[in-house]
Amino acid sequence: MGERAVPRYSRIVAELRQRIETGELAPGDRVPSTREITRQWGVAMATASKVLAELRHEGLVSAVPGVGTVVAAPARPVRAARPAAAAARPAGPSDGPASLTLGRIVATAVAVADAEGLAAVSMRRVAADLGVAPMSLYRHVADKDDLLTRMMDGVMSEHPLPAEAPAGWREAVELAARRLWDLFRRHPWLAPALSMTRPQIIASALPYSEWMLATLVTHGLDPQSAFTAHLTLLNYARGVAVNLEAEREAEAQSGLDSEEWMDHREPELRAALDTGRFPALARLATAGYDFDLDALFEFGLQRLLDGLAALLGPAAAG
Repeated sequence: MGERAVPRYSRIVAELRQRIETGELAPGDRVPSTREITRQWGVAMATASKVLAELRHEGLVSAVPGVGTVVAAPARPVRAARPAAAAARPAGPSDGPASLTLGRIVATAVAVADAEGLAAVSMRRVAADLGVAPMSLYRHVADKDDLLTRMMDGVMSEHPLPAEAPAGWREAVELAARRLWDLFRRHPWLAPALSMTRPQIIASALPYSEWMLATLVTHGLDPQSAFTAHLTLLNYARGVAVNLEAEREAEAQSGLDSEEWMDHREPELRAALDTGRFPALARLATAGYDFDLDALFEFGLQRLLDGLAALLGPAAAG
């Protein structure tokens, strides 16, 4: 009787908790998805979702957009953001406008955006984290748009391109594109903050444009075509990356990661596929599809580079 009194989901939670605490599942490792839990333990989808919800509540796992639910690091980003701001703030009466610097303002704003999303960044919020009056920030930044531009400049300057580019055009373009993707991964708010139609003047972003333009012109493209190719690649990376911030917001509102959300919608999808009108999609659904933003980015990047290779011609090979 005692064994049966323990809810099934609690036993699964305990088993996964033990695997995490013993190190069998290390920080960053994927934990079983709701679908895998239903298959391994023979429980309903609702029970599997409850398992992951409980592990998230305990702080043992977190959802990573495009990856799935993973074991949380000992120091979670959300918890680290405020102590970092507090550590940079000297205690006592000097903690006011006189001790404020542009660097501290930008770093605090980036910490808030990294942890909670760009929507959480406001002059009032940044001032509160710094322990100063909101009006004191305007001695260093003109407005929120100015602050946002400085935030983008700050994070891009932390990960510059190397001094020397690879000799081959494809290697050089891949390096820059992957460096940009890594920036978007590190700072999910960055991609939606960048504007393609009204581009911000970001000093640390100019080397990316120079790198791409110089590489493609050197290997045979005219400047107009080279810059168009650069914008195409930039907008492709940005377009994939905007899903990172959007997924974070959706998860915060729904309490479900993308995989759990798809699992909850599965009956509706099955009903549509069972009509027989979509046989190709039905076969794919039966086989399963592992959605991964990193893999999606890499696949599209290679196809775009294949297209550039055809445009550049044999003379630019290698």
